[in-house]
Amino acid sequence: MDDLLIAKGLRLTNFRRQVLSIFFNSDKAIAVSELESELGEHDRITLYRTIKTFIDKGLIHEIVMPGDVKKLALCNASCGEHAGHHEHNHLHFQCKSCEEVFCVEVTSLPDIHLNDYQIDEFEIQAKGTCPKCKL
Repeated sequence: MDDLLIAKGLRLTNFRRQVLSIFFNSDKAIAVSELESELGEHDRITLYRTIKTFIDKGLIHEIVMPGDVKKLALCNASCGEHAGHHEHNHLHFQCKSCEEVFCVEVTSLPDIHLNDYQIDEFEIQAKGTCPKCKL
């Protein structure tokens, strides 16, 4: 974890380590309220600055699903190689049963061509039932 923070040019602090470890220990996207609960007593301003820094450096990305569901998830290794640019080859899946949001890797992405429009980036979102809820 320290190697990742150093690679992204960030100072090592106990708070950054705590926040990053929460993401590493989760198999799903996390709401800010969940982060706050996991951290216990903390300074909210420091948390929001840490989140913004992690997004800017390509450590985490924000997911906004329909219905104003906002979550945060770890980025892949190549994300953030160019400052402020996130690159994700996955879809965001929301389970209709437990309402959790997951980043799911896909083997291929659709090839989309729009006549007079230039696509710079796009997101793929899906809803259904996650493996845990299918049981």
